[in-house]
Amino acid sequence: MTPSVSLRQWNRTLLHRQHLIDRVDDDAVEVIDRCVGLQSQDPQAAFFALEARVADFDPAELDELLTEREVVRMALHRGTVFLMDGLDARWMRPALQPVLDAAVATHARGFHAVTVDEVTAAAVEEFAESDGPVSAADLRARLAARWPHEPAADLVATVRGALPLVQVPPRGLWRRSGAPSYALLDDWIGDGEPGLTGDEAVRDLIRMYLRGFGPSTVAAIQTWSGLRGLRPIVEAMEADWELMKLTGPNDETLYDLEGLRLADSAVPIRFVAPYDNAVFAKTDRIRVADPDVYARTQTANGRSPGFVLVDGRLAATWQLRDGAVTLTELTDLRQADRRACEKEAVRLAEFARR
Repeated sequence: MTPSVSLRQWNRTLLHRQHLIDRVDDDAVEVIDRCVGLQSQDPQAAFFALEARVADFDPAELDELLTEREVVRMALHRGTVFLMDGLDARWMRPALQPVLDAAVATHARGFHAVTVDEVTAAAVEEFAESDGPVSAADLRARLAARWPHEPAADLVATVRGALPLVQVPPRGLWRRSGAPSYALLDDWIGDGEPGLTGDEAVRDLIRMYLRGFGPSTVAAIQTWSGLRGLRPIVEAMEADWELMKLTGPNDETLYDLEGLRLADSAVPIRFVAPYDNAVFAKTDRIRVADPDVYARTQTANGRSPGFVLVDGRLAATWQLRDGAVTLTELTDLRQADRRACEKEAVRLAEFARR
């Protein structure tokens, strides 16, 4: 008989694996690895994601990882900018390239007399001739100079999708801003071969996702990664006794790594970062948020607020404004929970001023 998972167990297991029940006394890079990267189109979001997970997290630790080139910010899952261990990015990027290729094909429809291969070859030449990273504006200008009659935005978007470009510091450092500058991944972290390739890379991506986010549906793995056609691979891994099958609270078919246990414990109030995939990733979101509650977090420009979990579920949002953390209740909080949220908001504001 297939084991069943209650909604509470599903919720607690996700939060436990994401280190959102108890903060851990681990290096930031280890937590980044367990979360399979942190969504980072908002360059400051990763700092708040780590603050929610790492005991006494110091933003200088992540700054050092970025400047020492141990972690990178680049387009990965779903074509979105993620903060990722550089060596993992080296093998993940080829595994996720089909997602980016689809976006490249869309931009290429705007070309009149140039091909994707010609554009990417020219970009490689430009990076090779540059003494260091190339700013986004400079890359656009150089490509536009080569092909003045082609849409410059599509030229740049094609390069960003087709080549493994890293957004280099100072963008992405704590309380720093500025326009992005790019370098090729191997130029930035040093030459090397991917640790995994082909189907085994995809399998390891599935393993890492389940270790950090499981149990999960196949649809959730596909939505998170952007890849399609993963069901046969997941089912083959289950047939090989590498994965186990479970039944979710609404009769969903869930998969998990064989031998991992479910969690079921009390959870503290947690302020979760904007775009944090514990909440933000769409499929399987029911385990942390009711659909009508989450709908109230969405904005016209697509920007994500921070999320507040009360008893493990989405109950409010937070935003940093003028040095203070402001709360917006999405549910009717009990007075004790409201006081706890206000106390946590003060603590988070103190972190933001560091």
